[in-house]
Amino acid sequence: MTGYVVDASVAVKWLISEPLSEESAKLLDLDVTLLAPDLLFAEAASALAAKHHRGELSTEQLADAVDLLRIAPVGTPLSMRRLAASSARLARDLTHPVYDCFYLALAIHENYPVVTADTRFFDKVRKHPYLADRVVHVADV
Repeated sequence: MTGYVVDASVAVKWLISEPLSEESAKLLDLDVTLLAPDLLFAEAASALAAKHHRGELSTEQLADAVDLLRIAPVGTPLSMRRLAASSARLARDLTHPVYDCFYLALAIHENYPVVTADTRFFDKVRKHPYLADRVVHVADV
């Protein structure tokens, strides 16, 4: 069986309608394993709360989205504690925030690519000589 590590940029698109939501939702219809570090839930909830604060989501929409997030079909096989050292090394190598590198570290450990809608992260990983094959843009799944 194949799989993907999904990041928060993809998970949020499962929960609210925005550009690339349809492409992100296709991942849920595939017969694949979906994984993420526990960080996914914190980052996605934070993004949803920010949208609420900006008036883009009502209180009810926020609550519904967080409820859906809790039951998303995403496994969390490794703790962030176990991923911390490799995430920090990847952040150093990419000169990129460590948060995104937790997803990449899990992807390397599980030998699955990261699926992201984050163009900055995608471009950074794609240009790296030994990490380029570790990332897929959600538009290309």
